[in-house]
Amino acid sequence: MKILIIDDSRFLRLTNQKALTRAGHDVIGTHDGELGLQIAVENNPDLILLDMMLPNLAGPDVLRALKKDPRTSSIPVIVLSGLSGKNKQKLIREGASDFLEKSDDLLANDSAALVSIVEKAFLNETSSNCK
Repeated sequence: MKILIIDDSRFLRLTNQKALTRAGHDVIGTHDGELGLQIAVENNPDLILLDMMLPNLAGPDVLRALKKDPRTSSIPVIVLSGLSGKNKQKLIREGASDFLEKSDDLLANDSAALVSIVEKAFLNETSSNCK
């Protein structure tokens, strides 16, 4: 699976990229919302991990732009945020597949929880598209 990580935290982006690559995924990463949109259009990833606090274009704006563009509207987007989950329902209404709060638990055991959530989200998305 081809995954795009858009996260301004270099540490988290590279840590998650490494774990997902070890799990057999092709991973592209960027720190910038505007660049993330461009990469999504050019590379058509199977799934996007999207941080909310980004330079140049904030995460909610990236999510709205992805869902409005027919080239990217069907790509599942998992929101990763250090902010509490109080905006989870709003983000899901705007097109996010899931919301994950950034935490140490997400990075434990070589990011096993993140890898599992990503693979589950992709399987759920592909099975719902087959119906």
